[in-house]
This record gives sequence, C-alpha cells and structure tokens, in this order.
Amino acid sequence: MKRRLTVAVRESALLGEGPTWDPASGRLIWVDILSSRVHTYDPADGRRTVMLAEQHAGAAKPRAGGGLVVNLRDGIGLYGPEPSRPFSWLVHDPVPGRRGNDAAVAPDGSLWAGSMRYDERYGGGALIRVAPGGTVTEAFTVTVGNGTGWSPDGRTMYYIDSATRRIDRFRTDGERIMDRATLATVERGAGVPDGLTVDADGCVWVALWDGAQLRRYTPRGELDRTVELPVQRPTACAFGGPGLRDLYITSARTGLARPRPLSGSLLVLPDAGQGVPGTPFAG
Repeated sequence: MKRRLTVAVRESALLGEGPTWDPASGRLIWVDILSSRVHTYDPADGRRTVMLAEQHAGAAKPRAGGGLVVNLRDGIGLYGPEPSRPFSWLVHDPVPGRRGNDAAVAPDGSLWAGSMRYDERYGGGALIRVAPGGTVTEAFTVTVGNGTGWSPDGRTMYYIDSATRRIDRFRTDGERIMDRATLATVERGAGVPDGLTVDADGCVWVALWDGAQLRRYTPRGELDRTVELPVQRPTACAFGGPGLRDLYITSARTGLARPRPLSGSLLVLPDAGQGVPGTPFAG
C-alpha cells in the first residue's frame, strides 16, 4: 500500500524549485530562487544545509567531480569543490530584466537551462544547451523556461514553456532536438504546468502551479494519475531517496495573499514509483 504525502522540510521558501537527487551524497538539492538560496536535505538523518548563492538561483545540479552547477540570474556558475575556488562563471551573459529558471542535465552530461524575464514578457527567455566546456547553443526562445527531462532510453526530451500550457516532446540524438510535438496540454482552470520529472516507465510527472496538483502522463499523453497537494503552487518534482522510490515536491508562496500553511515547504510522496538515475553535469 502506498504511503501518504508528508512534509520532508517545513520551510517558507518564496519560490522553491528544482529538486534533484544527488546519489554521491545521498541528499536532495533544491533552491529558493528569489531568496538566492541552495538547500540540501538528507532523508537518512534529516540534516539540512543552506548556501547563499551569488544571485537569484533558478536551479542547482551536482557536478561529476563534486560541487554544483547553478543557473543564475546572469549565466551559469560553478561552485567548488575546491576550497580555493568556491565560485566561478562558466557562462556569464547578463541581460537586464532576465534571470535563469529551471534547468536539467541531459544523459550526455550537458546542461539544458531555461530563462525568463522577471516581467514574464512573451519570448523574453531562451532554452540553451551548455556543453561541459561552456560552449552555448541556443535551442529556441521561450517565455517561462521550465521543466525539462528525458525518457529512460534518452531518445526523447520533454520540455515545458509554462506560457504555452503544454508539455512538449522532441526526438533527440543528445546534442540536437528535433520534431517538436505536443505530449499534453493542461486545460485552463487546472493550473499551469511547471517542473517535471520522468519515471522508469517513461511517464511524465508535472507540477501544476496554481493547480495544487501533480499529474502523471503516459508516453502517449494520457492522464494516468492525479495527486492532490496541500499547497497551491507546487513548482517541480523529482525522485530520490533509497532506490529512487520517493517523489519530492517543491512549492512556492510568492504572490499569494493568503498562502496555505505548507506553502514553500518541501513535500514527499513515499513509494510513488521508480525514478531514473540522473546524470551529473560533466563540466
């Protein structure tokens, strides 16, 4: 019998985002974008750490050699692991009024990073691929660059530009994405698609901002499961914990006149399914 949703970390994050399991440390990494904080959580003992980033931090992912790659306001930054080099820019490309948002590491170790304008102006952001050495390739413009993930065989990439209300899919050979198509569209009134993760069955889990839900779509785009949540603005989800069986969910309280008590907390749905091992950034 599946266990009930519970609270992993009670927090008041303004814009919790980007949960990512780091198998090397056995910890979950997540960010509070608007507070410029990178959090870690160890479910084995409940220990937490909080690091203040240089700028608003849209996502933080583990690096193959240790440390973190972070999608910041003005580009892509690297943290550690060397004590003498706690921070450096891999890509420094400041654009007034724009910031980094969600990001994900592809099976080949590259980083796919989205951006957006603070005012959410149409077409004000971009989805870019960042090679381990820092070479940037822009895929296309976006409005609110959000969830990104890959099928278990790595041949399909899923992507969300929240302004479109769609979960899109692409055929991919690693470096390139091709043949864009719509997997599913979220109907108006049900919330806005935000972050996503893909499970071992190839199904896509999507957090619905202002929808208080997670949804699971099959590879054919059929709605397979709905999980009601005690927060109005869930932002993203990721499998973690022993065996990658537990589904962690970040949430936000920014912009809410009367946030629910758990808004901004990190939630967990134990034994939700089977996750796929992630790839650390190769840079």
